[in-house]
Amino acid sequence: MENPLLLFPQLNISASKDKPYYKVMKSAIKEEPHKASKPGAKQKRNRLSLLLQKPEFHDGDHLGKSGNLTKAASVSPEEAAKWRESFDKLLSEKAGLDAFTKFLKTEFSEENIEFWIACEDYKKSKSAHELLPKAKTIFETFIQKDAPKEVNLDFHTKEVTSQSIGQPLRSTFDAAQSTVYRLMEQDSYPRFLSSALYRSLLQGRAPGRAPLRRRSRSFTVSDFQGARPDFTV
Repeated sequence: MENPLLLFPQLNISASKDKPYYKVMKSAIKEEPHKASKPGAKQKRNRLSLLLQKPEFHDGDHLGKSGNLTKAASVSPEEAAKWRESFDKLLSEKAGLDAFTKFLKTEFSEENIEFWIACEDYKKSKSAHELLPKAKTIFETFIQKDAPKEVNLDFHTKEVTSQSIGQPLRSTFDAAQSTVYRLMEQDSYPRFLSSALYRSLLQGRAPGRAPLRRRSRSFTVSDFQGARPDFTV
């Protein structure tokens, strides 16, 4: 297997680990334009995804700090058992978010949780002038056609979001974030609860390497069309 750092020498993970999430993504998009439309784009996108993985997302009140996903293994069985109460409960705890992210990577659908995290970071912007560059980076990374980490959104949600990018508000991505949240809650979350990774945490064991599986298509945004956006996390 080719060394990813040889393919993307402009990305230095150790140097960028303390940068805000959107700056890391913006740099990657700028250096690798239109890759999704070229031959071999799937393989290159997977390599880019590997380089941009940010396994630890919390640092106090901030999201986007890099770390080690295996820290999720230190969670107690009692704490892990509480994650079955609700999807909200799982995402509200750092160890739960880390474990769920690790699970999504085995299904090659980590763009969903990365988008959700990017939206959370976006809403924490301290000033209005931060919104525009962050909004453009999130849009180019996750929403526009052939984006390197394009999430599955219905046409209406994508259009509404696109129209507000020029003058973004803190609520610009609320509808899209709510849609992706519902997809994860209805599709990925139940599989996570039945996964070997989660069972190992319930038994107090460090999770082993989970087998990779093809991306599930059992749920799509069409299953939730007509539902009123209600992002409550």
